[in-house]
Amino acid sequence: MYPVIQECPACKQSLEVTRLHCRNCDTALEGHFSLGRFHSLSPEQFGFAETFIRCEGKFNRVGEELNISYPTVRARLHALIQAMGYEVKEEAPAPAPPIDRQTILSRLTEGRISAEEAAAQLAGE
Repeated sequence: MYPVIQECPACKQSLEVTRLHCRNCDTALEGHFSLGRFHSLSPEQFGFAETFIRCEGKFNRVGEELNISYPTVRARLHALIQAMGYEVKEEAPAPAPPIDRQTILSRLTEGRISAEEAAAQLAGE
């Protein structure tokens, strides 16, 4: 069997599945059918999705199997999520480490920075 192509070889527009056929009993159905979100992925994105699932979503295992870094795994996952039509939410910045937090609060107490500056530094800006 051949994989289902996504675009018309003549005009490059999206193709639509309109007929399903049973090879066993020769039944055929006609209509407008969706192949789902996975069908729109490139072969590379689909391969990444398979690896991600096989590795149970563990970034370190995916990275080892594909020989890519942790940030690259994250970037490919975000690209995959977007290719499937979902939104990737930006992560909130990590809070300042406790030592930095104490330094910021000390500077605020000593009057070396304003409350607004301290709030911005604590928020990681």
